[in-house]
Amino acid sequence: MAFSQQLFFIFLISGLLLIGIEIFVPGGVVGVLGALALVGAIIAGFKAFPDLGIFIAVGILLLVGLVMLLWIRIFPNTAIGKRMTVSKNLSDAKAAQSGLADLMGKTGEAVTDLRPAGFATIESRRIDVVTRGEMVRRGATVKVVAVEGNRVVVTGVSAA
Repeated sequence: MAFSQQLFFIFLISGLLLIGIEIFVPGGVVGVLGALALVGAIIAGFKAFPDLGIFIAVGILLLVGLVMLLWIRIFPNTAIGKRMTVSKNLSDAKAAQSGLADLMGKTGEAVTDLRPAGFATIESRRIDVVTRGEMVRRGATVKVVAVEGNRVVVTGVSAA
């Protein structure tokens, strides 16, 4: 077998393997290298098989398209594919806890040191809170000054 034929098969196999690895190692670099190897296989195919060069180029493009189509249709149904894809329906998921907006203006007690985040008990509920940057000691009285989604912002209340 001539060197150009060996080079053709090396480029073809390495290009297909690199594109396959790209599925498991995302980032694009491995896939780009695989695509470049396939382009190299096409060029080497023209050199190694001058009469069949165009058929090799079209064949590689069809092979890549077929493999990608099969990958999209079959892979998600395999055991590995099921572990790698999201299978839960999140249409009923809630972004924010209910009732947090009702805490606006309420006072409570810091359960942990707030540096600036921690926990406070407000209306008998343990709430994940954050300050605006100040430190608040455990046991200090805090007041809710803002509620933004799940983020409850408190400030320390002075004893004066």
